Amino acid sequence: MSKGKIVLAYSGGLDTSVILKWLIEQDYEVIAFIANVGQDEDFKAAEKKALQVGASKVYIEDLREEFVKDYIFPTFKSQAVYEGRYLLGTSVARPIIAKHQIKIAEKEKAEYVAHGATGKGNDQVRFELTYYALKPDIKVIAPWKMPEFLQRFRGRTDMLNYADQYGIPVTATRKKPYSEDDNLLHISHEAGILEDPGAVCDEEIYSRTSHPDQWPDAPETIILTFEQGIPVKVENKDDGTKKTGALDLFIYLNTVGTKHGIGRMDMVENRFVGIKSRGVYETPGGEILRQAHRDLEGLTMD
Repeated sequence: MSKGKIVLAYSGGLDTSVILKWLIEQDYEVIAFIANVGQDEDFKAAEKKALQVGASKVYIEDLREEFVKDYIFPTFKSQAVYEGRYLLGTSVARPIIAKHQIKIAEKEKAEYVAHGATGKGNDQVRFELTYYALKPDIKVIAPWKMPEFLQRFRGRTDMLNYADQYGIPVTATRKKPYSEDDNLLHISHEAGILEDPGAVCDEEIYSRTSHPDQWPDAPETIILTFEQGIPVKVENKDDGTKKTGALDLFIYLNTVGTKHGIGRMDMVENRFVGIKSRGVYETPGGEILRQAHRDLEGLTMD
């Protein structure tokens, strides 16, 4: 007998694929929710995987325009930067995912929502505070904070073995077991081999910022137009390219920033729960936007 419906924030990666299968083993009906916030993902393949693993239904929603307009742009307008360096690429993406997850839970009359965040990181807080703010009576299942789940999965190797056992396709390997989070604003690389703060990142880890050897020989000049602190137009003075819509504008900033190697960051930060964590971040469009907005403040504010 089913214990009830769960709406799971599903990415298609190792953690949430294993969690999906494990929740089904615990006799829950699992509805997978895939939020398109600009990550490099084959959404049809992720949907197929979720159904293959056992999800009763899969929702895929394109949230990119809302993400840029209501989350990314206001973040940079407020100059919100964590510990002077981190541009909050993961932080700002979690509330919009949780918001739409709650909407689906209400539509499906699901009693539970679930996420794949660990008990050691900040994402658990971002997800759960949003859940409870929007629907105080919702019940949250967080497997990485459940003793029975932790006993079964003591690390990524156990999860990879479990995925092998049930034929769940994943991209993580035992040789390269760090995790990534990808959205329009950034891509982050954490855990695994990166937990050693002395480990030098190989160039192959980077996917959104080019190496200096690949930078163009000639600079590009772009002009950003702001209205009330929000970018409304970008224009390339060299080739005449113009972008005005929020999503198109930010995608273009990412393209320019990637080409010129802008926005690469390797830092150790303090997590909400009191531990330190190393994160390698690539935020090309965000770094351009941040610097432009800082210059705008210098011109217009005392």
